[in-house]
Amino acid sequence: MRPDLLLRAEDLRARRTPFVLATVVRAQRPTSAKAGDAALILADGTLDGFVGGTCATSTVLAQGLRLLASGESTLLHITPDPAVRSVEEGAVTVANPCLSGGALDVFLEPMIPPPLVHVLGDAPVARALVALGRPLGYEVVATVDPSLTVPPDADAVVVASHGHDEEPVLTAALRAGVPYVALVASRRRGSAVLSSLDVPDAAARVRSPAGLDIGARTAPEVALSILAEIIASRPRAAPPPPVVPPSASLLPVLE
Repeated sequence: MRPDLLLRAEDLRARRTPFVLATVVRAQRPTSAKAGDAALILADGTLDGFVGGTCATSTVLAQGLRLLASGESTLLHITPDPAVRSVEEGAVTVANPCLSGGALDVFLEPMIPPPLVHVLGDAPVARALVALGRPLGYEVVATVDPSLTVPPDADAVVVASHGHDEEPVLTAALRAGVPYVALVASRRRGSAVLSSLDVPDAAARVRSPAGLDIGARTAPEVALSILAEIIASRPRAAPPPPVVPPSASLLPVLE
């Protein structure tokens, strides 16, 4: 991959921007792309790099945008023969009538940022969330500073500070529309905290007590119940729409 693309990919990862890495793994002449050519595909339809001429690029771009929704990697076969059908698991074949006799195999790998869990507090439950969340593939950020801005792409905010600066963080998370907001507290204290928030339906939107009822007693068990509730509450991904092959009458011939 070109050095500038590597730097671009690292910058996107650092900014938690999802993208798809498209890499040509096989090129059958005549095609303008060769094995090792690569491109980055962003959700806004930007394609940075080179994976072939106009027709191949349009197919790779359409499939890449499709995979951003599913998060699944795919080996894409682009062929000029409409009779060819893929029988490989995890592979997709698209007949591209623009190809001038050549074929391409492109590996598409979505780079989706890990779910972000923002934790307020340094209590045992907060520390256990960090210890358990990271091996499960979550990016868990713990802080004791309530003035820090809730990340705009946070998947969950858990307040586990045991009475310290709970209201401002809960309010900020609810107003930011964070999908999962929880307060580690007893049912009685949690109800009192939520009733003091100047946010509509706060009591219905905040999980308190936090976590699924699994009979948790220790801090790690409570953290496990919270992570289980985060998993259970996340939206189910809809199947991506099918790819529509480009029309030979609309696109120029691949070089």
